[in-house]
Amino acid sequence: GCGKLHHHEPAGRLRRALTLCLFPTFTGTARPQPISMTQKIIKHYWEDMPVGSVRDLGSITPTAEEIVAFATQFDPQPFHLDEEAAKQSVFGGLCASGWHTCSMAMRLMVTNFLLESSSQGSPGLEHIKWFKPVFPGDTLHLTSTVIESRPMSKRPDIGLVRSKWDMTNQHGEPVLHMEGWGMFRRRNVAPTLGTDVSSLPPEGASAG
Repeated sequence: GCGKLHHHEPAGRLRRALTLCLFPTFTGTARPQPISMTQKIIKHYWEDMPVGSVRDLGSITPTAEEIVAFATQFDPQPFHLDEEAAKQSVFGGLCASGWHTCSMAMRLMVTNFLLESSSQGSPGLEHIKWFKPVFPGDTLHLTSTVIESRPMSKRPDIGLVRSKWDMTNQHGEPVLHMEGWGMFRRRNVAPTLGTDVSSLPPEGASAG
């Protein structure tokens, strides 16, 4: 079965599993196609992200094969790789790496928001919490809430947005919470070259 995939499995099978990991099963949203920066249509600028705004970022459902594929490459602990070994763990069954859960959240953010935004990246995340294990077939739903927003004084064309992301499973139970800062271009402000992201503190709190 999918939960039995190991490093010694045939290379072709591993490649197929990794392909599934890179193109997971989305719920209620079409699988995105590659997009070039020249085709990008910006709908959301910094000004469109006021404090308190909440965004529905859709849902995703990982399969056992996707869970094993991610863990095989990035987090090869037994309870992420093998169903029988996972039954003997505190989780009681095969479950996704917490980093896989974060990656699925990132994919939802990119697919359902960032690709249509003026995003310029992020100086980092904080307060990452995994509340419950994610099992094959769980449907994970993600929302984001803006909790702080202000211009970057050194780059008048860029605004900083601090958000929190909350992911729940099909039972409404929290599985992931994280917070972090994003950098977005401002509307109708001429770009300034040379953002020094390294000058931002770890939490991205200082815009000056």
